[in-house]
Amino acid sequence: GPGGALGQCGINSMAIPPVLFAGSRAVQELVVDDVITGRKNISLAISEPTAGSDVAAIRATAVLEGDSYRVNGQKKWITGGHVADFFTLAVRTGAQGNKGISLLLVDAKTPGVQVRKMETQFDTCHGTTFLTLEDVRVPKVNLIGEEGKGFMYLLLNFNHERLVISVSTCRFARLCYSESLKYSIRRKTFGKALYEHQMIRLKLAEMLRQIEALHDFNERVAFQYKSGVPDTRLGTQCGLLKVMASKTFEYCAREASQVFGGSSIVREGPGKLVERLYREVRASAIPGGSEE
Repeated sequence: GPGGALGQCGINSMAIPPVLFAGSRAVQELVVDDVITGRKNISLAISEPTAGSDVAAIRATAVLEGDSYRVNGQKKWITGGHVADFFTLAVRTGAQGNKGISLLLVDAKTPGVQVRKMETQFDTCHGTTFLTLEDVRVPKVNLIGEEGKGFMYLLLNFNHERLVISVSTCRFARLCYSESLKYSIRRKTFGKALYEHQMIRLKLAEMLRQIEALHDFNERVAFQYKSGVPDTRLGTQCGLLKVMASKTFEYCAREASQVFGGSSIVREGPGKLVERLYREVRASAIPGGSEE
């Protein structure tokens, strides 16, 4: 549906940049045009059952044998994996630590690639997946950039990923506010409209204050990107931006639930959108690098 398509557009925008800024022309020709024109999808495959935000601890291996890599391992929480035609895959080609990590472009139809969709707390229109890689043969020419430089490429890519998450999260927070405002005008308690109660006005005011501050931060980071500020100078700002975004959303989702009361804990009626938004909070706070 449209929600899934829009969600995958966001994932495509996170998975294709390493190919664009580090991939060879041969790698780019395999995927870039088709992804940009919407004919194919690509997902970012980094996290594993034992390595989430700690990217340097990934265990999936890629051993060079002749003109191809033999890849083995597992990947978890790979958003859009069930609709992906390609994966930007993080693997270990060297010693332990961040200097042993490389990136490969992997065709999802390659023998040995198994994709399983996982049930989640949040996403009902898109999805996240578990990947099992068993003796997957990946051509050596599908190496993205240089061997051993994958960790650096991912650090640069995280900036854009965190900005994308922050922009969508800001919109979620604003939905919490707008739904609460409209409901507080319609709903009457103790002989007057809900918004006429001082405590409710305080909730609405604080929600909007945090949302506008987040929106401003998003705009400033986006302006720096547009102005050509390099990724190497945006890491701190993008990290802080994402933390601010998820904390703002969590606050707004909580306060919106309080405004709606019992209507916010059922999947029907006037509070069903707030109920749905609340289930999205952790998906903003954890993926893309957790708040911690």
